Amino acid sequence: MHRKNLTLYTIVLTLGLLIGSFLGESLARFLPAGVARDFFTTSVAGAFGPVSIDLIALGLTLGPLTLHVNVMSLVGVALAAYLYRAFF
Repeated sequence: MHRKNLTLYTIVLTLGLLIGSFLGESLARFLPAGVARDFFTTSVAGAFGPVSIDLIALGLTLGPLTLHVNVMSLVGVALAAYLYRAFF
């Protein structure tokens, strides 16, 4: 039961980040240049990687994995969490 909740929370978080990113990009296109546009579209990026795995017969490189978080991403996560609580 606990594993199922963790999976659902991960899906909700991912969907929220995607919704927020879409909203942020939409606002960046439609808002005029100024303070409001900068506030909603400025993001903080965290990066991880690249990670290399060399297994003699197979070499694999993953990354870099970058996560950009802005105000609209947080709004998207809050919206997804609200919808999850309302329907499930």
